[in-house]
Amino acid sequence: MNGATGLSKDRLGRLHDVLSGHVERGGVPGLVAAVVRDGDLHVEVLGSQDAAGTAPMRRDSLFRIASMAKPVTAVAALTLVEECVLRLDDPVDELLPELADRRVLRRPDGELDDTEPAVRPITLRDLLTFGLGHGLAMLPPSAPIVRATAELGVDVRPPRSGYPEPDEYLRRLGELPLLHQPGAGWHYHTGSAVLGVLLARACGRPLGEVLRERVLEPLGMRDTGFTVPADQLHRLPVEYVLDRAGGRLVPYDEPAGSAWGRPARFDDGGGDLVSTLDDYLAFARMLLAEGEGTDGVRILSRPAVRLMTTNHLSEAQLTYVKPMLGRSELDGWGFGVSVATARTGLASPGRYGWEGGLGTAWFNDPAERLTGVLLTQRMFESATPPAVVRDFEVLAYQAVAG
Repeated sequence: MNGATGLSKDRLGRLHDVLSGHVERGGVPGLVAAVVRDGDLHVEVLGSQDAAGTAPMRRDSLFRIASMAKPVTAVAALTLVEECVLRLDDPVDELLPELADRRVLRRPDGELDDTEPAVRPITLRDLLTFGLGHGLAMLPPSAPIVRATAELGVDVRPPRSGYPEPDEYLRRLGELPLLHQPGAGWHYHTGSAVLGVLLARACGRPLGEVLRERVLEPLGMRDTGFTVPADQLHRLPVEYVLDRAGGRLVPYDEPAGSAWGRPARFDDGGGDLVSTLDDYLAFARMLLAEGEGTDGVRILSRPAVRLMTTNHLSEAQLTYVKPMLGRSELDGWGFGVSVATARTGLASPGRYGWEGGLGTAWFNDPAERLTGVLLTQRMFESATPPAVVRDFEVLAYQAVAG
């Protein structure tokens, strides 16, 4: 379909040309991308799995999707809410006793013993919206809470970089005061890591099994998980990071000896999944269809999807978001996804999605019936997505027909 309800064939040519330019200029060694509208699917497979060009990129290449794991974990949590195993506004104390009876810093940069009692317990909603009081903080390295978090090994860090095993992680986190009262602020990432531990304890099984049973298998996402089998490592591109001093891309993680080639002590529901284009498309299209997969399997109800993809932050909380992520256009946050509440570019109000700092991005725009997924193997240099990610979203929208 290339008619008035799908995608413009001519304008998809522009998408191809611009994305090809990013690869040819060496901005990314390769990429896989898809744009879908009203069943009209366009896929690009460009470049190589390594900078030397020895292994062509594949449609089924496995990418480290980093923070694009967050919405997957959020969906799993909402399935438990819909079964009344968990409740959004109940305290997490029963399953996470390490986080009960919290103390809160009087000042974020204050001494660790200068605290006051939390006015209420941490809830599941706080984990889903990153309002629990732990996470990435815009504080100097000398701040006592920053030093203590790093010393305990529970600071926000790149995926697959070595949190202690889940029970020990929660024990150490429980030694720290909160940065703010529960629900009053917003600090990135840690809510998803803690959420994964909560789901594992609620189900009595490792997080990977919980995600597989509740989200991945029902959607046919067979290649998505926390570990790449040894016989599939040839599908895992080399992950690169920019060497600023030398101005060139250098390997961060290679298939031989990859951190994703063996089980980890801690499977982080906020950042450790690997996936493929078609697997993540299945997930994205389920959300765009308000909870129903392409083969008719229902993962969530329509009200649950709308709850997940609605802004839940107050104006006070949003003051944390933009400076922390360096993203002036971010004006809303749902459960594991950013949410646009105003039209500041081509995206419609209600557009939601998220990126992964190892080089990936996804969005759904319900008003335009549009989905975009971009997977690369170059780590972001900052919280602001690189040009290839920003260009991809513009190119997806400009290809809308009618």
